[in-house]
Amino acid sequence: MALRMSSLFVRTQKEDPVGAEVASHKLLHRAGYIRRSAPGIYTWLPLGLAVLGKIEAIVRDEMSRAGSQEVHFPSLLPAEVYKQSGRWEAFGPDLFSLQDRKKNDYILAPTHEEFFTLLVKDLYSSYKDLPLSIYQIQTKYRDEARPRAGLLRGREFIMKDAYSFDIDDAGLDASYEAMRVAYIRAFARLGIPSLPVKATPGAMGGSGTEEFIYPSEVGEDTFVRSPGGYAANVEAVTSIVPEAIPYENSPAAHVEDTPDTPTIETLVAAANANHPRSDRAWTAADTLKNVVCAVTHPDGTREVIVIGLPGDREVDLDRAAGTGMLSNGEVDIEAATAEDLSLHPELVKGYIGPGLDLENPVLGTEGSTKIRYLLDPRIVDGTRWITGANAHGKHVFDLVAGRDFTADGTIEAAEVVIGDPAPDGSGPLELARGVEIGQIFKLGRKYAEALDLTVLDQNGKATTVTMGSYGLGVTRVMACIAEEYHTEGGLLWPQHLAPADVHIIAAGKGEEINTVAEELTAQFEAAGVSVLLDDRTKVSPGFKFADAELIGIPTVVVVGRGLSDGVVEVRDVFAGEKQELPVAEVVPTTVAKVRAAYAAALAAADEAVIEDSIDAAVDSAEVAADTAEAESAPAE
Repeated sequence: MALRMSSLFVRTQKEDPVGAEVASHKLLHRAGYIRRSAPGIYTWLPLGLAVLGKIEAIVRDEMSRAGSQEVHFPSLLPAEVYKQSGRWEAFGPDLFSLQDRKKNDYILAPTHEEFFTLLVKDLYSSYKDLPLSIYQIQTKYRDEARPRAGLLRGREFIMKDAYSFDIDDAGLDASYEAMRVAYIRAFARLGIPSLPVKATPGAMGGSGTEEFIYPSEVGEDTFVRSPGGYAANVEAVTSIVPEAIPYENSPAAHVEDTPDTPTIETLVAAANANHPRSDRAWTAADTLKNVVCAVTHPDGTREVIVIGLPGDREVDLDRAAGTGMLSNGEVDIEAATAEDLSLHPELVKGYIGPGLDLENPVLGTEGSTKIRYLLDPRIVDGTRWITGANAHGKHVFDLVAGRDFTADGTIEAAEVVIGDPAPDGSGPLELARGVEIGQIFKLGRKYAEALDLTVLDQNGKATTVTMGSYGLGVTRVMACIAEEYHTEGGLLWPQHLAPADVHIIAAGKGEEINTVAEELTAQFEAAGVSVLLDDRTKVSPGFKFADAELIGIPTVVVVGRGLSDGVVEVRDVFAGEKQELPVAEVVPTTVAKVRAAYAAALAAADEAVIEDSIDAAVDSAEVAADTAEAESAPAE
């Protein structure tokens, strides 16, 4: 049945919603697709559900093509399973938790790894049952501290999560690749650019993961890419670690007076003025900056740590949190407060250093301090530094890593900057912003072991199943499509995703205009093409056109003044084209164009997979060529 503006549950708005910052949030609200119910929580209206349904249909189609079967779990789940897997604590404050009348703990599901695992454990027991892939499209809940940007970062959202179950790692590799192809196809059909990038597994764990990023300035994720094709989430970038330097002939460390130098800038200036060296001037890169941070662990405990890095770098707290070095789960990390520092008087603000005594350092593995000291990977043995002497107005010069101080480990916490070398040698990195729209994981046996998911192998022995996890943000994808396709006047959906295939406007007075508009509507419906008919009789044509631009259906049929000449105007808003057609040609011509748009989306998926295969082949060939060149190079 056609949607009719005269009865459709929609009210368009002229003004942007309060607090809206990005185009998708503004336009989806103004065009009557969603309405805010609470911060980060939205009500879906008929137009919004129509587009959402088309997105879900494409995702379902690609999941089916990849051999995955659909199931559906509840959103309200008993907490005991998450306590057993350790994620009751790992999710921390992001978890919505509640109790029933009997004081049993429940959660609103942030994700369903545990229950997928238990379902398979309940039904399957033999290697003959595997491989298996199942998925759901389900509402998820996370207590975002700062929900923003409409559907891009909400507390309630719709997600597709799929899980694969295999008997061995080779099976997991095959399942992972099948799902990776499904994602490439799905995003191509949805018409949004997506870039697979290396990522960190975080609290999910596992041996490998990739994020699919929609490049956009409105995104909260930073990723990097190189001219040679390297791409990674900024949290997953690894530093090129220099070779250790012999330090047998290095000068002894010495403490110098450096009053009023609590910052790197003032320290460098004082070093060059009062302690110059003969070969070159001191720079920030010669200093060892020690940043005190506070980590809040999943169980709520707070730990003070110190991160050491070259003074020409800033700490990236998101990057530090995503490394997995700080805790076995999600953590919050922030700059230490005055209260944190008061608990550790050995840390002299502005003059912090690891100390001069390897037997009793202020920071490091052998010290009596309980403060963990983590170093940037570039601070290798033999490198010499200027750093704090743990006394007001004093710094240590020529402090040598490995000789004079050690640490409790390394951490990738330094800010990645433009021009840094790509870890694979493919050129200098550039930074860009984006929205994470999907992520795929090789989970391995983490959840299977925690929940005892085993099957009997070919020899009748119990073996732990290996798993993959594959998430796709359905509502977030809809917001990204709106970000990608809009004009100053409103949304502009790709043809195959619009809430209706054709928007018919009865623009003018007179019985004949309304009659022809109704007849065209009936003919389109008979041909299997959906219609939004603006049949409002007390609304001006100008208002109807403004609403049509805001709603964003790309094919608009205008039944108006031209009807006296036997023609109707057909607009292709995407192409910016208008044509006048005889009434009898409107339906067949438009139906052919609509069907071609659906076919083009499918063709785009095929092309995207081929292009990805070509890129992978080129990368493999380049690696092989580099290896061959290295092996054939004469020894020096």
